Amino acid sequence: MTDPTQTPSERQAANTSLGELVSEVTSDMSTLMRQELALAKAELRESASEAAKGGAELGAGIYAAMMAVLFLTIAFWWALGTLIGNGWSGVVTGIIWAIVAAVLVPMGRKNMKNIKGAPQTVDTLKEIPEALKRNEENR
Repeated sequence: MTDPTQTPSERQAANTSLGELVSEVTSDMSTLMRQELALAKAELRESASEAAKGGAELGAGIYAAMMAVLFLTIAFWWALGTLIGNGWSGVVTGIIWAIVAAVLVPMGRKNMKNIKGAPQTVDTLKEIPEALKRNEENR
């Protein structure tokens, strides 16, 4: 006869060998760790992709800003040297590079700020200690 005050876990423990219980717990922990590792890999792969995209945009924006400074400096020098007409093509080129920089740098910064890392993995890893505690059924 079974004791009606026993929980299902207590009844299972009474009817199962210690070796089987240890094997079941080990198997469950192994499955949990494999799932956590797979989740972490997927999240980090996605974050790395976003970081690469943001880094490329930021790098291109910085390059564009450097080109703007270079061409505007050359154009200013040339304009001062000739005072009339010559050198304005350098100004136009510098302004175009400044516009490119003004577009790419904020886009790259925004993408860099959107990198999340592995938030689901962190959240689920925080739940593991709680999962190992006895629940109401097992008290």
